Amino acid sequence: MDAIIIDGDQVNFLPVFGSALVSVQPGKMVASGKATIKGKKVCVDGDEAKVEVTNCSYVAPPFIVPGQGTLIIKKLGSDQLTKKSKSGTKSIILKGNMFIAEFKVTTQAKQPPPTNAPDPVPMYPGQGELIPTNTKIQAT
Repeated sequence: MDAIIIDGDQVNFLPVFGSALVSVQPGKMVASGKATIKGKKVCVDGDEAKVEVTNCSYVAPPFIVPGQGTLIIKKLGSDQLTKKSKSGTKSIILKGNMFIAEFKVTTQAKQPPPTNAPDPVPMYPGQGELIPTNTKIQAT
């Protein structure tokens, strides 16, 4: 049993994405489930794909002149979807442990002058967690 994630729950990204350090900001879940808890829709499989946190700055040494990018949830952890409970035909998203995140570079970080060389890496893998406001109602 684990807490069900509902509309507006916070998405926290860890700041370390491989060799990159990201100035993370929290995201918010937007629910599309049919069921509700305290008047808010439950989050279902697929809702995680709508989370995007834009304009996060990052550095990836030796590229220490900050660049920017977008944080997304790449894939939920195996313990973050219900096996039995459903909302409509979809599995419900649970707090679980960690999800797989991705930082997509939109503006490359650079090396300081005189080289000004740009970071060649287009994305960095990372992790994050879901923070439920609902702590009473759980599912499996």
